Amino acid sequence: MKRRLAIPARASAARNIEELRLLAGRRLPHFAFEYLEGGAEDEVTLRANRHAFDDWRWVPRTLVDTQRRDPSTGLFGQRAALPLIVAPTGYNGLYCRDADVALARAAARAGIPFTLSTVSNADVARVARESAALGGKVWMQLYMLKDRAVTEGLMRNAARAGCDVLVLTTDAVHYGNREWAQRPFRAPMDLDWRNRVDVLCHPRWIRDVLVPDGLPRLANLADYLPAGQRDVRSGMRHIASQMDASLTWDDVAWLRERWKGTLIVKGILDPDDALRAVRSGADGIVVTNHGGRQLDGTATPLDVLEAIVRACGSRATVIVDSGFRRGTDILKALALGAHAVMIGRPVLYGVAAGGEAGAFHALSLLGAEIDRTLGQLGCPSAASLGPRFLRRASKPDCDAMRVSAAA
Repeated sequence: MKRRLAIPARASAARNIEELRLLAGRRLPHFAFEYLEGGAEDEVTLRANRHAFDDWRWVPRTLVDTQRRDPSTGLFGQRAALPLIVAPTGYNGLYCRDADVALARAAARAGIPFTLSTVSNADVARVARESAALGGKVWMQLYMLKDRAVTEGLMRNAARAGCDVLVLTTDAVHYGNREWAQRPFRAPMDLDWRNRVDVLCHPRWIRDVLVPDGLPRLANLADYLPAGQRDVRSGMRHIASQMDASLTWDDVAWLRERWKGTLIVKGILDPDDALRAVRSGADGIVVTNHGGRQLDGTATPLDVLEAIVRACGSRATVIVDSGFRRGTDILKALALGAHAVMIGRPVLYGVAAGGEAGAFHALSLLGAEIDRTLGQLGCPSAASLGPRFLRRASKPDCDAMRVSAAA
């Protein structure tokens, strides 16, 4: 029987990511927590992302000297202290004041990169400056918008701020049907009366997020929104209308010609697409189903990771996200061939529960679990992990694992 976890009084008392999640759920209004938690439609993919880790079982080695353990990883010529990257997540100012800055500073303190979303509430120049003060690195996530002049402007701003890694998101040109996140509203960004009352029951959140200027705005896009459409509701509606549904691999090549730094394509679940990304000039890919927030019923990243790693070989850095909550989850992905894991909801629980300190605590919890698991596996470093440390409990779907002849 699964034990019921107590909700800690403060973020620093949380013993794992689930306890941070419970604390975030208590501190946020219902609508804000649903925005963080929600998946698409029946949330089949959301649940499958977590269950996928149960299908892989550890086979530890024994009598191995693991007094000194190295959880670090190499990413595009730089060393990350943990095999983690903070994932790009939009509208983080809903969880606490200056959440984007808090997340970037927490990542810098942990020695890992932070990825800023196009739809962040703090602009890239400020976030990069705050991160650099602590020795951190900021990557920039990009949506390809219909107006390529806006896309190029966002790229220039990122380069000017010192970002040398660009992450193109390709799986969100059509927004997912996130019904649970929509239910608290009677119209877009207009809460129903029940949820307005619930907001009033969270005075601490009101003081932190709403006072004195109301809901935070889209800072990276402020200069590109039409006059009179720079409030939250109008801005979000405008950006949704500007997502380019005609996006193809030719656009990735177009982007490669203009971006001189590292280029990552995020939104890969098929080995053929991984190969196309490499051939289009991508230096890395992110294997993801968007955390279960886009198309419901998709394969989980763990289902396809081995096939994608085989398809890419040594030609691209393979990053993975979606559903990670434990250090053991992270190391399973590395054992299957990933170079690093992007973390989204775990650090958002942390920042919602305790600001920058809460986000750093989330990363510290994961780091401690990674270190401990390496020791228990008889594996002295994250780089030494491989498939020999894992056994699959069920027989894999051969068709899903097949790499096309194009490989």
